[in-house]
Amino acid sequence: MTAHETATKTGSPGTPDARPSRAALLTVTCLGQFMVLLDSTIVGAALPDMQQRLHTRLNGLQWIVDAYVLLVAMLLLSGGVFADRFGRKRVFLTGVAVFTAASVLCALAPSLGWLIAGRVVQGIGAAALSPGSLALLAAAYPAPQERVKAIGLWAGLSGIGLAAGPLAGGILAEAFGWPAIFVVNAPIGVVLLLAGLRVLGESRNPGAPSIDIPGTVLSVLAVGALTYGLIEGGSRGWTSPVILASFAAAVVLLAAFVAVEGRSPAPMLPLRLFRQQLFTVSNTAMVVVGFALMGSAFFFSQFFVSVQGSTVLRAGLQTLPTSLAMVVVSPYAGRFAARYGFRIVVTTGLALAGLGLLALGFVHADTAYGNVWWRLAIAGTGFALTMSPLTGAAIQAVSPQEGGLASGISSTTRQIGAVLGVAVLGAIVRTRESGGASFEAGLDTAFVAAGAVTLAGAVFTGLWLVKSRG
Repeated sequence: MTAHETATKTGSPGTPDARPSRAALLTVTCLGQFMVLLDSTIVGAALPDMQQRLHTRLNGLQWIVDAYVLLVAMLLLSGGVFADRFGRKRVFLTGVAVFTAASVLCALAPSLGWLIAGRVVQGIGAAALSPGSLALLAAAYPAPQERVKAIGLWAGLSGIGLAAGPLAGGILAEAFGWPAIFVVNAPIGVVLLLAGLRVLGESRNPGAPSIDIPGTVLSVLAVGALTYGLIEGGSRGWTSPVILASFAAAVVLLAAFVAVEGRSPAPMLPLRLFRQQLFTVSNTAMVVVGFALMGSAFFFSQFFVSVQGSTVLRAGLQTLPTSLAMVVVSPYAGRFAARYGFRIVVTTGLALAGLGLLALGFVHADTAYGNVWWRLAIAGTGFALTMSPLTGAAIQAVSPQEGGLASGISSTTRQIGAVLGVAVLGAIVRTRESGGASFEAGLDTAFVAAGAVTLAGAVFTGLWLVKSRG
């Protein structure tokens, strides 16, 4: 990183006013990422209220979640390149503005279609905001030790959004209805824009690669076609022409994406990285994490409301053990991996998460909450033990100059897993229902399936993930 890249209003480490300026930058970037993470969990708490007020079925709820996650997953890597190439402050604040405007659109949405459209735009904003915030932070803290501490604070403070989401979603949806979960983003976004314009300095990397537009477009279309087939297959019929065509299109588009990335001089996803066993296995395991975590969390509030008869607020509180366990355990996961090795920690985490989800598959309408919360906590603890070590393993597998790219790919694979988890587990529930089973029975099958996939991931990493120490 050159002096030109880091010469911003935030100051350089040697100037007297660097500390206050960098503290302000840290606050702004943390608040931006907090808003993104809050949105990832606050929506789940409001899904039962959305289903009732929007008169939609399960596939409509799946689109509300996956429309957002799909765009984040597919644009995240391009967002980081945009930030380096066109200015980190500019891309970050543009992401904040788009995310905030889209939140207002979601809140005012008169129908399911408008809400899904708003979620798509929200995903575009988040895909610029999140990597932009991290790029600003990295530019402001060029010294490796200071950067590690700053990113640790960034991850920890913004991660509070994960724990706050279920509670905030339950309170807002119960008191004002589901639009309130999007309205809350408006004041945060306005504060971020005003503060960001004032305290952030511009920086960019003149040597940043060009934008891989063909790869980005093909990735969105390929995963989008696959997601459409999985979500709509239950209602349209798995052998209907449109569903078969969507699966066929996904295969063709994915093949085209691989071909384009293999020939591109500056691909968004350098395929050569997957020649490294550690990189390939860690990202495969990250897909499993995203699949099981997001796919199962999609049903948590729906279980408590639709099966056990809880209120939306109470359901938000009842889902807290998972996110709280993740917030508490996550800071220690990297330390455990450094001490005991990535393979042991990740395998243990996946095994715990899988067992917790399997246990949830045996919870019924009359099961007391005292016999439910610990299952959620075990699953959350297990997932917390996996994410940081898996990202660390991916970074360890590549050269130091490609560490940021490896981290971005790790986040992207987790998001892809999340898209598929919501789609596949939802398809399982709908298939069970269409066969005459109850919604509760469908949920039990979905939780068991998520647990089985996670345990299979534990076996996979236990056998193949190269043991490495940070």
